[in-house]
Amino acid sequence: MDLEENYEIGRTVTFIRTHNFTRVALQFPDELLKDSTRVLSAIRDKLHSGECNGSDKDVTLYVMADTTYGSCCVDEVGASHINADCVIHYGHTCLSRTSTLPALFVFGKAPISVSDCAKDLSEYASTHSKPVLVLYGLEYAYARQDIREALVIQSSSLYYADVVCSVMNPLENSKTSNGCLGVNDNANQGSGGTVSRQYRIGGLCWSLPNGHRIEDYLLCWVGAENEAFANVVMTFNGCEIVRYDAVANCLVTDVSHQRRILKRRYYLIEKAKDANIVGVLVGTLGVAGYLHMIHQMKELITRAGKKAYTLVMGRPNPAKLANFPECDVFVYVSCPQTALLDSKEFLAPVITPFEAMLAFSRGSQWTGTYVMDFQDLMTSCPVEETQPMEEARFSFLRGGYVEDINLEETMEENEDGTLALAKTTEKALWVAGKDPRSVVKGSPKSGAEYFAGRSFQGLDIKGEKAMPEPFFIGRTGKASGYEDEKSNQKTG
Repeated sequence: MDLEENYEIGRTVTFIRTHNFTRVALQFPDELLKDSTRVLSAIRDKLHSGECNGSDKDVTLYVMADTTYGSCCVDEVGASHINADCVIHYGHTCLSRTSTLPALFVFGKAPISVSDCAKDLSEYASTHSKPVLVLYGLEYAYARQDIREALVIQSSSLYYADVVCSVMNPLENSKTSNGCLGVNDNANQGSGGTVSRQYRIGGLCWSLPNGHRIEDYLLCWVGAENEAFANVVMTFNGCEIVRYDAVANCLVTDVSHQRRILKRRYYLIEKAKDANIVGVLVGTLGVAGYLHMIHQMKELITRAGKKAYTLVMGRPNPAKLANFPECDVFVYVSCPQTALLDSKEFLAPVITPFEAMLAFSRGSQWTGTYVMDFQDLMTSCPVEETQPMEEARFSFLRGGYVEDINLEETMEENEDGTLALAKTTEKALWVAGKDPRSVVKGSPKSGAEYFAGRSFQGLDIKGEKAMPEPFFIGRTGKASGYEDEKSNQKTG
C-alpha cells in the first residue's frame, strides 16, 4: 500500500481546505515518525498543486512527536504551543473527545488477509448457537465491508461494529453529543427489531435488537492484542471472546491471561481501601472532562477521611512515582486505553477512577461490571454525600477490623465546636498510631509536613575552611601489579 493511500493524503488536504485552516499540526506516534517527513511533503505538494486555491499556499504544517501523555489521545497542549487550528492524528487512537481543537483521525491500513479472516469467522460462527459480534482495531476498519461480503454464513447470525467517527470538532454547532462528525448510527443488525441499547467503546459503536443482551453474544476481535483489546476484555468480562490475529492468520480462542487481570484489579481495590494518603495522577490534559473528574476524585477521597494530592506527570513510571513514597495509592485519570498500568514494579498500586469509586465509597461492592472511561463515571456514578458508617470495616489484607475516620463529620450541636474538633483530631491520630503500616511514626505528622520536609541538599562543605582539601594521586597500572607495588622475590 503506497504512502498516499495509507495516510489518506487527499482526504487530509480536503479537510484542511474545507475549514480554511492555516496552521495544521501533524501528530505522529513513535512508530510512525519514520514516515513523518514524507507525509508532510506529500500534503504540502498537494496543497501547492495547480488545483489549489491561492490561500492554500499560506498553510503552515508542523510535525508533533514525543507527546507528553499517551499517543492515542490528541495532544491539544502541544498543539497550543504553536497556535494550531487543528490536529491531524495518525495511527492508533482511543477517539477520546477533544476539548477545544478540531481533529482529523487517520487510522492507517494494516495488512490483513480478508479471505482467511472470513473463513475463520465463518467456521467459528457455524459451531456456536449464539450470534457473533465482530469488533476490530481501527487500523482494520477499512477492510470491514470486504470481510462482511466475503463471509459465507448468513448475516442473520453476525453483527458488526461501526466506527464512531473520523472527524472531531467540539466547536461545531451541529456537533453530536460526543463531539464527533460523520457518525454512522446505522449499526449493522442481523435481524430486525427496535434498538434497545447502543454500545460505544474504543471508537466503535453498535446496537442490539430489543430484548438482547451483550452477554448473549460471542465477541470476536479482529486485530492485535493491544490496549484496545484489553479494554474490550475488561469491559465485557461476562462474554466469551476470541481474537483473530491478522499477522499470524489464525484464530486465538484462549484469552484467559487477559481475564486474569480482573483478579489483580480486585486485589488493588482491597489494598487501596487501607490507604491513608492518595495521589491523584493527571494522565491527560486533552480529554474532555478531565478537570471535572480530578475534582470528583479529590472530593471522594476527602469524604473517605483520606488526604489527596494532585500530581501532574507525563507517562508515569516506577522511578517517577518513587519520589512520593508517602502516597499509599495513586489514582490515574487518563483515557480508557492508558488507564490500566501494570503496577507490579511500582512501590504503590495505581488504580483507575472506577476502582477508586469502589475503594473509597463505604458499602459499595463490585458486581463484575467494569467501567474504563471516566466520562461514564461522571454521569452514572456521581459522588454523593453519605453519612459515615459507625461500624468498623474488615480489611482482607490486614486480617482484622479497622476504623475509618471521617475528619469532616458533623459536630454535635450540644458541644463546643473547638472541643469537638480537638476530640476528632485526637481520635484520628490514635487510630493512625495503632496501625503498624501507617506513615505516622513517633509524633504524628500530616502529609503536607512530609512533603515539605523532604529536600535534596546536594554537596555541602561544612567547617570553617572554605578551601577544599588537597587531592592525592592514586595508583597507576594494572590490577595484577600496580607500579608502586614491589615485585615478589622468590626465596631459595
